[in-house]
Amino acid sequence: MAREVKIGNIMVGDNHPCFIIAEIGINHNGSVAEAKKLIDIAVATGCNAVKFQKRTIDIVYTKEELAKPRPNPFGETNGDLKRGLEFGYEEYKQIDEYCKEKKIMWFASCWDEQSVDFIEQFNPPCYKIASASLTDDELLKYTKSKGKPILLSTGMSTMEEIEHAMSILGEENTIIFHCTATYPANTNEINLNCIKTFKEKFSCPVGYSGHERGIAPSVLAVALGACSVERHITSDRTNWGSDQAASLETPGLFHMIRDIRQVPSLLSDGVKVVYEREIPIREKLRRKG
Repeated sequence: MAREVKIGNIMVGDNHPCFIIAEIGINHNGSVAEAKKLIDIAVATGCNAVKFQKRTIDIVYTKEELAKPRPNPFGETNGDLKRGLEFGYEEYKQIDEYCKEKKIMWFASCWDEQSVDFIEQFNPPCYKIASASLTDDELLKYTKSKGKPILLSTGMSTMEEIEHAMSILGEENTIIFHCTATYPANTNEINLNCIKTFKEKFSCPVGYSGHERGIAPSVLAVALGACSVERHITSDRTNWGSDQAASLETPGLFHMIRDIRQVPSLLSDGVKVVYEREIPIREKLRRKG
């Protein structure tokens, strides 16, 4: 089985350029204007796609959870926050049109079946399964039924849970993402060697969804074999919101993508040679041989 998946018109896999996803998520803070600003950042820095999150609030959260006190820009309860952050049809229509104008793919992680149907009307190139949804068998089956490539995040999950999810999704047309679901993740929680573990365990492409501070782990992930990298992005890490601190601003995103694009050249083919530019230096400095 080929370790590659086609997303839109881009092949993602071991022998292809890294597929870079800018996770906008809920960092738009309920503003389409802010969402467009983040799309612009993704386009300007060379990302391949942007990703949002979609929830049917009254299905995903219990009444008790929504009623919990939580002062926020939209009100005093957790429900006020969740509803304030959630885009509806008109907002996503604008996002769809804007992404087409800017020539960048967009898709979403859907947290319930109704949200899958909602996003499906925009004909996304793929779907993302969030780490929190990995054990939701019915959601996995329903998302798979749409016939699109699926990107599976594995944060907060045991290997047994991951294997079960993969048995539902299958390895064809699936990309599995190593992920640690802490925001931001500490260095000793990132465990990049899981990328090698997944590559040995599964026959599908392996990616990395990072929540760390900085860019080094994301670049190292590609050196270890990740064929796709997903990072949260923001216009300002001091903005209100739970994901902002684990997000990259424009300079960080630019530098991460620049460094990721250099990885194949840096690794090269492993054959030891004397480069042409080394020859005059060798002649000048070597005493013998």
